[in-house]
Formats: sequence, structure tokens, C-alpha cells
Amino acid sequence: MASAQSDIIMILPVLYLLILHGLLGGADVVLNHELREQLPSRSSARLEEALHSAREFIFAMLFGGLAWFEWHGAAVLGIVGLVVAEIIISLWDTLLEDRTRPLSHLERSLHVFLFVNFGAYTALLVAVLRDWWTLPSALVATHYGLLTWLLSGLSLLSIIWCFRDAASFFRLGSRSRIAAAVRNS
Repeated sequence: MASAQSDIIMILPVLYLLILHGLLGGADVVLNHELREQLPSRSSARLEEALHSAREFIFAMLFGGLAWFEWHGAAVLGIVGLVVAEIIISLWDTLLEDRTRPLSHLERSLHVFLFVNFGAYTALLVAVLRDWWTLPSALVATHYGLLTWLLSGLSLLSIIWCFRDAASFFRLGSRSRIAAAVRNS
């Protein structure tokens, strides 16, 4: 079992990499999804918008959850579930993108950096979660100074974008139903 000091030392690289992930992901969303591809206005991107919304929800929970809490004992399973869900969504999104639209070199490059960073913070997070698993089950409040506030900001931005992409998903579905009704009339 690790000491509180070694837990902090072990989690700090994870938090730094999560902040990097939020910045890279935000750049991908703004530069590629919004400005270049304009995904929220493309009917063909409806499923992609749903996947992005789900991913943004997961990252809102990861950013906020790890910024403010240590997840001890069985609570570790909550973080594991989020990470596994992110793997599934990212794989699905990658396959969908390859099938539905060409990606620019910038978008493809950002995705590579995001996947490498995901592997790095996940590998480091596993060591932290292994230590937390040995402790009695609890969510233990914590605070990492500026890192907590940066992750909280990323969490807030992620949840806002989650709702925005979810709204786009539903709006694009309505638009498709209206277009189908017009074609059939």
C-alpha cells in the first residue's frame, strides 16, 4: 500500500497528461470538427456527433473526478469503466471516420497524438488505480492546486461541448426526418 505522498507523486504525471489530452482534444474539436468539417451541420455526421458527445461526457467525468477525488477500493471500477468506454468509443469513431469522410493531415496527426497520450496516461493511471484498489472503498476528497482548477475547467468545457454535440445529434435527426417526409410527399 502506498503512502499519501507517493499517491500524489504517482497521480501528478497522469493529471499533466490529462490536461495535455484536453488541450489536444479541444484543438481537434475546434480546428477540425467545427471549422474545417463543420460536423454539427452535416447530416452524414449524425452518428459521429453522438460518439463525440459520449466521449466528451466521459472526459468531463474523468477530468472532474480525478481533479477532486481519489477513487479507493471498489470506486476504482468507476474510473476503469470510463477508460474502457473511451477505448470503445474511440475505436468506433475511428472506424466510422474512415468509412464516412477523409481526414486532413492535421486531424489524422492530432488523432495519433491523442492515442499516444491516451496510452501514456492510461499506463500511468493503472499504477495509481492498483494502489487505490487496495484501500477501503471510498471517494476521498483531494486537491492538487492549479491542476485541480485546470482539470475542472476542462471538465466544464467538456460537458458544455457534450450537450452541444448531443443537441446537434438530435437536430440532425429531425432534419433527416423532415427531408424524408418532403421526399415522400
